[in-house]
Amino acid sequence: MDWTIFSFLTADALQNGTIYALLGLSLVLVFAVTRVIMVPLGEFLVFAPLTYVWFLPSEVSGLSLEGQIPGTAWLATAMLLWWAILDRTNLRRAGLLALGALGVLGVAWWGAQGVPMWLGWLFAILVVLPIGPASYRLFFEPAKNASVLTYLIIAVGLHFAYMGLGLVFFGPEQFRLPAILQGQTTIGLVPVNNQAFLVYGFAFLTMAGLYLFFTKSLYGKALRACAVNRYGARLLGISPSQAGYVSFGIATLIACISGMLLAPLISPAYFQGFLLGLKGFVAGILGGLVSYPLAVVGALLVGAMESWASFQASAYKDAIVFALLLPILLWRSLQSHEIGEEE
Repeated sequence: MDWTIFSFLTADALQNGTIYALLGLSLVLVFAVTRVIMVPLGEFLVFAPLTYVWFLPSEVSGLSLEGQIPGTAWLATAMLLWWAILDRTNLRRAGLLALGALGVLGVAWWGAQGVPMWLGWLFAILVVLPIGPASYRLFFEPAKNASVLTYLIIAVGLHFAYMGLGLVFFGPEQFRLPAILQGQTTIGLVPVNNQAFLVYGFAFLTMAGLYLFFTKSLYGKALRACAVNRYGARLLGISPSQAGYVSFGIATLIACISGMLLAPLISPAYFQGFLLGLKGFVAGILGGLVSYPLAVVGALLVGAMESWASFQASAYKDAIVFALLLPILLWRSLQSHEIGEEE
C-alpha cells in the first residue's frame, strides 16, 4: 500500500463513516428515549431519494412517471389515517392527522405533476417523514412497557415489511440521481465529489443541532428526562408518548436528508437501506447506545475498517466490520448488571 492508495481509502472511510455516524446518532437518540432499536431507519434513508425519482422530470430520471403518485405517499397517508382512527376520542388530534394525511397525498400529487427539482427534493422528504412517527404510534406505543427484545422483534418485522414494500413501490433497479453540487475537488492526491462536502456539512450541523436541541430547548430537555427516567418524567408532566413521536420524527428527518444527500453518490435501490442501517447500528453499539460522541467515533471506526478491509480482503469486508461487535458485546456483558428504571 502506497500513499496514494492510503489517501483514497481514507477519503472513502470518511465518507462512509459520516453516513454511519448520522444513522448511529439517530439510533442512539431513539433508543435512549423509547428503548426501541430502530431497525427500519435504513429503509427511511432510501425511501426519500427513491420517492424523489417520481418527482423528477422524465429527461432527468429517464423514466415516464409524470402523474404517478409514489407508493410511499399512499403508505404515509394510510398510516396517518389509521393513527387518526385510533385517536378518534381526541377530535382535535384526529382532525389534524386526517388533514396531514390529505396534505401528504396533495404534496405527492403536486410533485408528480412536475415541479422544480429543488421543490421535488423537499416534497420527497415531506412525504416520507410522517412514516417514522406513525410507525411508533401504530406498532410500538401499543406495546407499552414491553421489553427491549419485544421492541426489537417488532422493529425487525417492520424492516422486512418496509423492504418488501420498497420492492413493490420502486422495483429492483438502482436509480441515478442528479447531484446538488457537480464536479470534483482534488485534495492532495484524492479527487472528492463536491456532493460529499454536503454530506460532511450536514453531519456537522446535525451534531451541533442535536447538542443545542438537548441543552437549550424545552423539548430537548424533556427528551433527556424521558431518556433518564420515563416514570419520573411522567410525574413531572412530560408525556413519554410525545417524546417518542418527537424522537422518531427527528431520527426519520435525519435519515431522509442523509439519504437525499447520499443518493447521487451511491445510486439508491430498495435493498440498500438494511446494510447501511446495520452498520449504523454497529456504530451505535460501539457507543453503547447511550453516548453520542462515542457513536460518532464508532461510526468513523466502522468506516475505516470497511474501507481498509475492502482493499486487503474485499470478500470479507462486511464480516470484518460486524466482527467488531464481538469484543464490545463481550466486554459489555461482563460489565453489565441489572438496574431497575426506578434507580
